[in-house]
Amino acid sequence: MNDGRTPGGQTLLFLTDEQLRKGIEAMFFAYRGFTADPDRILDEKGYGRAHHRAIHFISRSPGTTVNNLLSILGVTKQSLNRVLRTLVEDGLVESRVGTRDKRERHLFLTDVGEALERELSDAQRERMRVAYREAGPEAVQGFRAVLEAMMDPELRRLFNRLKDAGHE
Repeated sequence: MNDGRTPGGQTLLFLTDEQLRKGIEAMFFAYRGFTADPDRILDEKGYGRAHHRAIHFISRSPGTTVNNLLSILGVTKQSLNRVLRTLVEDGLVESRVGTRDKRERHLFLTDVGEALERELSDAQRERMRVAYREAGPEAVQGFRAVLEAMMDPELRRLFNRLKDAGHE
């Protein structure tokens, strides 16, 4: 059972500003590492992180609507439309008119889009797999708990909707 203490006896429930600062810096550097391989792949194809995020969430929820993607990504409609236009023109995403509501557009990855998503996520999964193995199962659970606790309530609801839809 975890009593909130590290093996050295230091409590984790009362962190100093310096300990928190180190955690913040670790997140910045970890994010750089986490995005390095996908950034290189995307750059070779003339895409950026916004394209990656769109591809990722379309892959996770095939048929998602533009409005749902807007709420997940938290970007402006104009910004998302620029990204989607490129992905559709380049043959990575297919936009279909809704069957119930003709105003809705449902988004799906094409075979080319799925291949790019797989290449991007394979690189990130491998980095996480190595890190998780090094850290161990308790650290993995703790890391996930910390990430979820840092989410704003609305974002946590979106995250849980994806999880609850069988995407664990």
